[in-house]
Amino acid sequence: MQFFRKNPFLPAVLFFVLTVVLLTLPGNRFPKSHLFDIPYFDKWVHIGLFGLLCFLFSFPVQDFSITHSQKRNRFFLITLLGIGYGTLMEFVQKYWIPNRSFEGMDIVADCVGSILVLMLSLQILRKRKQPRV
Repeated sequence: MQFFRKNPFLPAVLFFVLTVVLLTLPGNRFPKSHLFDIPYFDKWVHIGLFGLLCFLFSFPVQDFSITHSQKRNRFFLITLLGIGYGTLMEFVQKYWIPNRSFEGMDIVADCVGSILVLMLSLQILRKRKQPRV
């Protein structure tokens, strides 16, 4: 546990690397599964990936010794970076990854996951700011 206190963003960075690998796999490398037959399954995966990614970057910020305003600004920055990363990866898939394509709805799903975590982070921040009775 001491290791993660010294490196609070390590889980986020490792998960980021995992998402880069997953999002740049050629389309024919995905296993055939009935899960992919579930309507919008890939959109739920995008929501989960980008939600978890933003959560892992936002979670350590809660414990920073900075003002609530600065924390809020960092949460917004993390969200914008998550959305930008998701959008960028769609273009990478379109132009450089075999058997992958650009899907606007994937960008929407990435935005949804990122924004849900922003809302959660802001809610936690608000609750921590309220004086305890």
